[in-house]
Amino acid sequence: MTFITTQISVQLAYSIPNHMKYSEISHFSHPRHTLKFDYTEAPFKCDGCKEVGIGSSYKCGSAACDFDLHTHCAIPSPTIIHPFYTKCSFQFLSRPPGPEARYCNACEKRVTGFVYHCKLCDFDLHPCCAKLPMVLDDGDIKLSLYAKLSVPCHRCGRKGRSWSYRSSCKKYSLHVACVKEMLVESWHELYDGIGRSSYTRSRRIPSLKATLQTHAHHTHTKGKAQKCCEMAGLALQFVVSALLGDPTTLIAGVVGSLMSK
Repeated sequence: MTFITTQISVQLAYSIPNHMKYSEISHFSHPRHTLKFDYTEAPFKCDGCKEVGIGSSYKCGSAACDFDLHTHCAIPSPTIIHPFYTKCSFQFLSRPPGPEARYCNACEKRVTGFVYHCKLCDFDLHPCCAKLPMVLDDGDIKLSLYAKLSVPCHRCGRKGRSWSYRSSCKKYSLHVACVKEMLVESWHELYDGIGRSSYTRSRRIPSLKATLQTHAHHTHTKGKAQKCCEMAGLALQFVVSALLGDPTTLIAGVVGSLMSK
């Protein structure tokens, strides 16, 4: 499977702060030291939302701290209104409200740290899920985000479920929840907080190739199956990048290198 680094155009649900102009910040979640803007090609666990990230981040310079935040978590919007929930006003909170377990309405995974919460509707969104681009476009494949689709997911074969990305050609659809499951399954040590300091780019996403090839060979001839597999892999590459908090050209290429060849 070939993964190509290309120019990705992203259309966000709303404007976000230009974090690139803040080279150093102070953050309430880490008052002992300032955090500096950083870039890493190795996955890290965000100490704010407790989800995995890659690429742009804010990091504590003290070697003893090992503290990282997604840029979305480091410089959050106090409140947001999402296009999928126009009657909701989501407030940024440092922890989930109430004693009961909370689950993200976008990816269906548990919320254990920073969260956007709508008190009126009782909805929750991980910060990176809340700011998933509405459109990912590299010129060859264009993916649009939907709250729910009535077509099968490329990964699980089921309809409905969570938010989904679908290509403009209508051939590729991916549940956000399914992509998140791939990450959790493959990087479970990082999600569980084990061995975070030694995590390197050698970590792979082993379930990717088999999933895409199985779907492609069941629905296409050999030549078309290979092309379908490559395009679906490219689509998945972009969605993974967005879920990890940095849907940019460089990071999509890095994510491609982390996927099984």
